[in-house]
Amino acid sequence: MTHPTRRSVLKRTAALAAVTLTGMRLSPVFAQQRVIKVGTLKLIHGVTPYFYSKFAPAGTTIEVIPFESPTDGKNAVVTGTVDFGIYGLAAATLGAAAGEPVVIVGAACNRGMAIVAAASSKLTTFTDLKGKRIGIWPGSTQEVVFMDRLATEKMTLRDVEVVRVSFSDMASALARGDLDAYVGAEPAPGISLANGTGRILEYPYTTPTGSLNMVLTSSEAMLKKDPEKVRALLKIHRAASEFAMSDKEAFIAMAMQRLGQQRRSIELAAPNVELTWRIDDKFVTQARYYGSQMLERKQIRALPDYSRLIPTATLSALSS
Repeated sequence: MTHPTRRSVLKRTAALAAVTLTGMRLSPVFAQQRVIKVGTLKLIHGVTPYFYSKFAPAGTTIEVIPFESPTDGKNAVVTGTVDFGIYGLAAATLGAAAGEPVVIVGAACNRGMAIVAAASSKLTTFTDLKGKRIGIWPGSTQEVVFMDRLATEKMTLRDVEVVRVSFSDMASALARGDLDAYVGAEPAPGISLANGTGRILEYPYTTPTGSLNMVLTSSEAMLKKDPEKVRALLKIHRAASEFAMSDKEAFIAMAMQRLGQQRRSIELAAPNVELTWRIDDKFVTQARYYGSQMLERKQIRALPDYSRLIPTATLSALSS
């Protein structure tokens, strides 16, 4: 009986490893493995990505990264830290106007905003906000919509005392008495209603911007180099959005789990949220009007190139 030598064992081991690696390269299972990184805000209307895994094809892993601010989300998309990001139209417009390669590939959420007044206050109409301390997150979609409402009432930001507050701190700041009102994003209004410290002064959807709020974005590099990844994500995003809107209990349960909020506050917030995916003529018209308002108020120096920011022809082909 011939015993294997050390050299023969090493040769066989190397050969086996080569065969294994070749099989891995050729195997369709390994070839289809991919990770899609998606950033989203810590808001009830940012929960759609948490449903993505339910609709992802075999071999695709969804990694969701939460962000506190729209700017953080936009920067993550631009730098390639995430493949896709969900945040407000304001941040996307700001980035595109500054020449950053951000692209809106889908709608994400309509509504989700509210102007909330302290329950103990005597504020009853929008004009009652004159001279009051108003919590606003600078650079947000809510800020632009609020400024448009001010113009409608022949008011300006000089007529109110603006207090910089993040979305997640607005409800608690109102409860402490630090604010007279805030222009917030769900679930903050729902929290204020549930704990009795706030009441809805207005849902600010009467401007030409309507209820347009958050968008699904990617980068120009992603759209150019990996259109199939964009196509796959758009299909997943549509399915997840429609599912969340059709199953109220699943929507509420996911929001409670990811935001750490009580059921009552989420139940009160949910009717003010419309998760969506479709980019249509109305979406583009509202987005362009929104940009014009940012330009008029000198929040941007020039309008973005909308053919790059919202490449409707390309997106239509990817969605077909």
